[in-house]
Amino acid sequence: MKYFAKIEYVGTEFSGFQIQPDRRTVQGELLSALEQAFGAPCRIMGCSRTDRGVHAKEFCLTIDTDGASIPPKKLPVAVARYLPPDLSLYYASACREDFHARHDVVSKEYVYRIWNAPVIAPFEYHRAWIIYPTISDEAIARMQAAAPHFVGKKDFASCMAQGSEVTSTVRTVQSLTVERNGREILVRIRADGFLYNMVRIIVGTLIEVAFGRMDADEIPDILEAKSRSLAGMTAPPDGLYLNRVDYEKDPDPSIN
Repeated sequence: MKYFAKIEYVGTEFSGFQIQPDRRTVQGELLSALEQAFGAPCRIMGCSRTDRGVHAKEFCLTIDTDGASIPPKKLPVAVARYLPPDLSLYYASACREDFHARHDVVSKEYVYRIWNAPVIAPFEYHRAWIIYPTISDEAIARMQAAAPHFVGKKDFASCMAQGSEVTSTVRTVQSLTVERNGREILVRIRADGFLYNMVRIIVGTLIEVAFGRMDADEIPDILEAKSRSLAGMTAPPDGLYLNRVDYEKDPDPSIN
C-alpha cells in the first residue's frame, strides 16, 4: 500500500533529512520506526531535503510498504511509539499510485525566525537566529524595501552555496515578506523551488541591508551578477523551518 504522510521535526540533532551512513537523519529514524510498525521494510520519498539543523513543521512524503496494511488514519498512532521525541508523523492518508512527493510539488513555503533581544534567550537557542544588536523599525523597513527585489522568476545563482550541482539556477519566488512581532522577526518566503542554502543566503542578505552594510537597490545587480561572493552571509540553520508544501492535485485517490 502507498501512503501520503506529513511529519514535523526539530532538526537540531539531525544531520538533515536524507539518510546518510553513520549519521542520525530524519529519514533513517522514520524508516526504522515504520519498519517496526509494519513489520516489513518500507520505502520513503520526501518532498525535499533539509540540511543539518533545519526544522520542519510540514514535511510531506510518501511511504511504500509490502508489510501488513495499517488504516491510514491509525498510522500516526501506530508509529508514534517507535519515534524519538524530536520527530512526529501527525497525518496519513491513502495515496495515488502515480503521485510523487517531490516532482508534484508546485510550491513550498519556508519561514525564517530571527529573535532580536539584548540578552540571552535560552528557549530560543537552536530555534531561531538570535541577534543581539537592536534591529530598529527603520532597519525592518529597509528589509521590507529589499524583499520585493527577490520576487519573481529570476536566476538565483548568487543565492546558492558554492559547489552545488543543478541543471538550472532559475527559480520563481512567489512571495517574500518581513514582519516583526515584538522580539521576533519572521521572514516568510514561498517559491516553486529552492537552491541549496537559498533561503539562508537571502535572509543573510536582508540582515546586511538591515544594518546598512548593503543597500536594497543593490539586490538586482547582485542577482544579475550570478556570483555568490556578492550576496550576504549565510544565515545559520537554527531559524529555518519548512512551513508548508502545496501540490496541484490532492494525493488521496478518493478526492478528485
